[in-house]
Amino acid sequence: MAGFLLRWLVCALGLGIASAIVPGVVIEGFWALLGASLLLGLLNAFVRPVLVILTLPITLVTLGLFLLVINAAMLGLVAAVMDSFYLSGFWAALFGALIVSFVSWLASWYVGPRGRVEVMVARR
Repeated sequence: MAGFLLRWLVCALGLGIASAIVPGVVIEGFWALLGASLLLGLLNAFVRPVLVILTLPITLVTLGLFLLVINAAMLGLVAAVMDSFYLSGFWAALFGALIVSFVSWLASWYVGPRGRVEVMVARR
């Protein structure tokens, strides 16, 4: 349970940073941020794998760059479902998805596979 909450907060942090940096990403309020991050996590868990499999040929042709479009589509789907989350267009969704992915990637350095914060110390 702690791992789920930690990943949810990391996703919320990424969305918050994206809404602060990208001009076309608007989230109205803290609860909308938490709801959007929860919905984004659920969509990434259930819908995104299906889309990745369906678009595998174009992903291979573009050497994986089409996955950025899929991430932007997931963010756009969250914005379409929620009333308090707005995207101004495709480029805002793409740059917002890049920021959320980057923040999640940075956080994954410190979160282990069981969802716990892990720090390795090397002694010489």
